[in-house]
Amino acid sequence: MQPTATVLVYSDDSNTREQVRLATGRRPATDVPQVEFIECATPAAVIKELDRGGVDVCVLDGEAVPAGGMGICRQIKDEIFNCPPVLLLIGRPQDAWLATWSRAEAAVTLPVEPVEFAAALAQLLRSKPALSA
Repeated sequence: MQPTATVLVYSDDSNTREQVRLATGRRPATDVPQVEFIECATPAAVIKELDRGGVDVCVLDGEAVPAGGMGICRQIKDEIFNCPPVLLLIGRPQDAWLATWSRAEAAVTLPVEPVEFAAALAQLLRSKPALSA
């Protein structure tokens, strides 16, 4: 049986979480495993899921309210042992420097553009040795 990848998606907006699911499909690229999603609408839920373990990649909405994904990214990079790589959803290309500040491994702009998003997610999944095909 082929492994699956667990992707945590944080956004207070259910439409943004849906865009991520639709852009990913069953798998973002043929050389990475199928994806299972954990959806979180609050920062507390993100921390709880990461403490539980088993998350391969986090997708965090930088525009989320009341806590944006950039601040959460920086927090989890400091607090979660072996924190998974983070793909940050940013409002404008000019915000890329904030993604760097937050220590995210990748960033794409909102609204989610499926090809760009899937390529960025697949690259992060490839960086996880246990998931490489």
